[in-house]
Amino acid sequence: MRRVVITGGSIVSALGSEWADIFAKLKEKKNLVRIMNEWDKYTRMNTRLAAPVDFTMPDYPRKKTRGLGRVAQLALVSADRALAHAGINADDPELKNGRCGVAYGSSMGSVDSLMDFYSMLVLDDLTNMSATTYIKAMPQTCAANIGVFFGLTGRIITTNTACTSSSQAIGFAYETIKQGIQDIMLAGGAEELSPANAAVFDTLFAASSKNDSPQKTPAAYDKNRDGLVIGEGAGTLILEEYEHAVKRGAKIIAEIVGFGTNTDGTHITQPNRGTMGIAMKLALEDARLDAASISYVNTHGTATDTGDVAESWATADILQRPVPASTLKSYIGHTLGACGVIEAWIAINMMKEKWFCPNLNLEELDPRCGPLDYITGDGRKIDAEYIMSNNFAFGGVNTSLIFRNLP
Repeated sequence: MRRVVITGGSIVSALGSEWADIFAKLKEKKNLVRIMNEWDKYTRMNTRLAAPVDFTMPDYPRKKTRGLGRVAQLALVSADRALAHAGINADDPELKNGRCGVAYGSSMGSVDSLMDFYSMLVLDDLTNMSATTYIKAMPQTCAANIGVFFGLTGRIITTNTACTSSSQAIGFAYETIKQGIQDIMLAGGAEELSPANAAVFDTLFAASSKNDSPQKTPAAYDKNRDGLVIGEGAGTLILEEYEHAVKRGAKIIAEIVGFGTNTDGTHITQPNRGTMGIAMKLALEDARLDAASISYVNTHGTATDTGDVAESWATADILQRPVPASTLKSYIGHTLGACGVIEAWIAINMMKEKWFCPNLNLEELDPRCGPLDYITGDGRKIDAEYIMSNNFAFGGVNTSLIFRNLP
């Protein structure tokens, strides 16, 4: 089996895109949640909170971008910047030789285009539809548009598993390279902000309604948490076979050494502590590591009532000690299909900095949560060789990734 390394990465998030900006905002210990007054028109929806991204689409050739809704725009920009970060030119022949592919996911396509697509069933005509409506709305819109934009001719893997979309994409891309099928993979996920996404959790009483105090929510693991906050964004990692990266003189940022994924098989929306833990165990076994090797866990940390309890206990069960842990959702909300890659990329960079962010708004630990070392205060200095990043999704989909710090 071949080694798989990360040679580039980029995110589009409420925290920003450049690491220096992101790092500075993490140090400020303030979240990016705001009140969405434009959602006041939605009666019977309790939440008015979100973490939107300040985003402007670059001036790309229209011929290559006319089929992009907002979610694919976010994805393309992060992919373009990630390739540049990896030192790979968009015209590089290696992108087109069949040994480079894409693994990418989102919860769904662009919501506005979905509305246009289904308007024919409401209006009984095709007034709002165009030749690109379905392209923008289709679930594989991010992966397909990235492939076309860069002329990729290798494998395409589309992962549309809600909150594990991008972490599964990273894991499947890693396995594809590890098995010798591809040399380079663009892996990640994206999600655009929509009130419909907020309504999904609102109807389950899982969305925060602290509309008068957006800076105080979400509050993962806190006794007084009242649910998650929706965010948006995108992220792309450039995964590469180790010898291939060395040969072209690439700067190696980190190594992916473990991946585990499974399903609960019990309930669509209620997490299962046992199978969540098995996903982490599978990642450890894949990495050939024992639990003591993991110095930090970037948790899913949605701030939902049952999710925090199940995840924290599953983590404690498998790692067998109060491992340092924190969630980035307390800063940028839940970015759904993008959360796995955004959180992994930030966690990798924190590992390089030897500093890990605190959990915001964690003032009184919920006694029902598992015995972890929940980072608070000004964060934690940790010289880590291995870190774990976990994500869990509706449908009982669980993922766990392990990254190794390389000098």
